[in-house]
Amino acid sequence: MPKQRKIPLRKCIACQKSTEKRNLFRIVRSPEGEVFLDLTGKKNGRGAYLSKQADCIQKAKDKNLLSRHLGVPVPERVFEEMYHYLEQHPVDAQ
Repeated sequence: MPKQRKIPLRKCIACQKSTEKRNLFRIVRSPEGEVFLDLTGKKNGRGAYLSKQADCIQKAKDKNLLSRHLGVPVPERVFEEMYHYLEQHPVDAQ
């Protein structure tokens, strides 16, 4: 019987629910201070996780949660990229 692989869990900073890493957006602050959306989940830097749900993205934006977690201002385009992703991949939205 093959060994069961452990599924990595992460917590959404907006709704505080733990879920599988693949069901979350990872937003990264690189060592140079640049903030971007990391769809691979492997880029180098400080990461924060958000559920792939429009209400979690809006809450993070309204309450400035990403900026607080990453310690730098988050550009508007990062939020736009997440909304755009949800439009392109409605199946991923829960």
